[in-house]
Amino acid sequence: MITLAIVGAGSRGTSYADHAVGTGRARVVAVADPLARRRGRFPDAVPYAGWRELAALPRQADAVVIATQDREHVEPAVRFAELGYDILLEKPMAVSEDDCHAIVEAAERSGAVFAVCHVLRYTPYTRVLKQLLDGGRIGEIVNIQHLEPVGWWHQAHSYVRGNWRRADESTFMLLAKSCHDLDWLVHLTGRQVTRVSSFGGLKHFRPENRPEGAADRCLDCRAEPGCPYSARRIYLPLAGTDEWPLSVLTDDVSEQGVLEALRTGPYGRCVYACDNDVVDHQVVNLEFEGGATASFTMTAFTPALHRQTRIFGTRGSIEGDGDRLTVTDFVTGRSETVDTRPTGDATARGGHGGGDQALVEAFLTAVARRDRAPILSSPGESLHSHLIAWAAERSRLRGETVSLEGTPR
Repeated sequence: MITLAIVGAGSRGTSYADHAVGTGRARVVAVADPLARRRGRFPDAVPYAGWRELAALPRQADAVVIATQDREHVEPAVRFAELGYDILLEKPMAVSEDDCHAIVEAAERSGAVFAVCHVLRYTPYTRVLKQLLDGGRIGEIVNIQHLEPVGWWHQAHSYVRGNWRRADESTFMLLAKSCHDLDWLVHLTGRQVTRVSSFGGLKHFRPENRPEGAADRCLDCRAEPGCPYSARRIYLPLAGTDEWPLSVLTDDVSEQGVLEALRTGPYGRCVYACDNDVVDHQVVNLEFEGGATASFTMTAFTPALHRQTRIFGTRGSIEGDGDRLTVTDFVTGRSETVDTRPTGDATARGGHGGGDQALVEAFLTAVARRDRAPILSSPGESLHSHLIAWAAERSRLRGETVSLEGTPR
């Protein structure tokens, strides 16, 4: 039985813990979170008001799950590595390049089993796709088109009203939301990125797009019935369910509790009257070692669906929608559809199409065997995917193509 400490018992930390306990192979023995209600989610664990209290002690568990806010990753990650814990670290690793390097160096010094939560690598869909590519079904990859459809309500929830709305309080959108898409493209090609260019911005969720007569809060707004981003419409149908995204708003998930949260909390604000500054759309162009290219689009203005990808090779092509893969053979002209039957939908609530569960199982196996092989990304690979995000953001802001050289593998 593997013992776990949970550092940050919000929606992600709790989800990973639940998956781990649900396997029957792990139990939570310690939980560190400043909120008592979150610590209370683990009644059999020793509670700590903060990670420093836990880190002041000798190692209390085999492994630690670090799921604090993005800006609060580096110190606990480095310290728990020094204490000898194996580490499951929520993405992004950290919000500065220096901090990411520090985490990787600490993990490698300690010899810990270390995994960043690049959940897209672990879905059944990705496993089948990777087998097709590595098996040569479409020859050599020449080009990829990849879309992350964030979803109009998800953008409003997390990146306009929520914790990731401001780059100075969390980080920029591409790193917060899409570093594992960039990682996924590296995983599929098996090659590092050499050059990056990017464009995008905050187009819609701005004060000048506010409807005439709109109020500061949805509950008071006469324009609310016709607004796609109505907090009333997004959250009230979920009343009575203690799950994401409603669990982020309030502990009282009754209708009255939700109404009170919308009346007084950040999630009831008009999306045109928030203090958000992260982008709502972005395109990233990538060049890989060997000359293959990829174009990645992240946009808020979609349903919240699985990622959609088209891969073009020298002998065939693959189109995928997160559920099914359609493989076309250029020799025969025939197409074959492979159903990967993912579990859950593409959101955190749905376990990212089976990726959350498979990641946790791989991590537990690696800890039990003292073998990093089940982890599908090395510390150096995780660092590379993060550096791509910074290169893309520099390109977006400066209007220039950015080269990446000498990234650790």
